[in-house]
Amino acid sequence: PGGSQTDDILNSILPPREWTEEGQLWIQYVSSTPATRLDVINLQEELDRRLQQRQARETGICPVREELYSQTFDELIRQVTINCAERGLLLLRVRDEIRMTMAAYQTLYESSVAFGMRKALQSEQGKSDMEARIVQLEAEKKEQERVIQVRFTSYYMNII
Repeated sequence: PGGSQTDDILNSILPPREWTEEGQLWIQYVSSTPATRLDVINLQEELDRRLQQRQARETGICPVREELYSQTFDELIRQVTINCAERGLLLLRVRDEIRMTMAAYQTLYESSVAFGMRKALQSEQGKSDMEARIVQLEAEKKEQERVIQVRFTSYYMNII
């Protein structure tokens, strides 16, 4: 199996990084050196160290933790792709599907928060409308009670 095909696949999965420094264009390609068991252990230790260093939350939504695990997963995809390109491409598909699912959940969460806020505002508006209606109905009730009292008094005055 050709190393250049693996390099091409690696560069399509993890594109080279480009930057300019002092007028010079630099391009950094992903390494195609196979990982050893020690590299994997070091990767795990580095992940743990960075999680602690950047104070990533252990549970719940944490952008820092998400970023670090994403970087680690990309490195695992790189390592797997070097040994078996097909397996690496399948992992890439899994990674992309997870990212799309997470983006959909994020959108759903944001729209549900917005919906909840709209409903809370509508409820608050409805509450003040109802309170105003109660005041109006109580005034009408008092007026009707006054009219009844006047008629009642007038009726009894006519009887006597």
